[in-house]
Amino acid sequence: MSNPLAIVQDPNTSAEELDQLSEDENPFVRIRVAAHPNASAETLTKLSGDESRFVREFVAEHQNTPVKVLIELSHQEDFAYWIGGNPNTPAGILVSLSQHEEPNVRASVAVNPSTPEYVLDKLREDEDEDVRSAVAKNPATKASVAQ
Repeated sequence: MSNPLAIVQDPNTSAEELDQLSEDENPFVRIRVAAHPNASAETLTKLSGDESRFVREFVAEHQNTPVKVLIELSHQEDFAYWIGGNPNTPAGILVSLSQHEEPNVRASVAVNPSTPEYVLDKLREDEDEDVRSAVAKNPATKASVAQ
């Protein structure tokens, strides 16, 4: 491959090419693979065990990351923020993260469109202004206000 960084920045790069590039020695290439919208669930699963924390962060927030991988990553404290914002994160994990001590984690849960309404109701009363603002930005909150 000529220039791996150029290839991973191309929005038309195929899932197959991204899978090959997921094994590149350059962590910046692997980060771009993990962030690429065409990355497959299989590639993201492989990258969930990457040595680079940054690669794993992008895996944790990617829309194509399988639920099983999100559950595994949720056991690692460093990924709470990214998992909290992923719409594929199971409700039970979102409920748990909504009580996290870090306001930025609670805010990522508050803006997540998959967060259960009763959790959003609780986060509306959060002591942190950023968390309350995140609830207002949640698409589910906007939809319920419009009705």
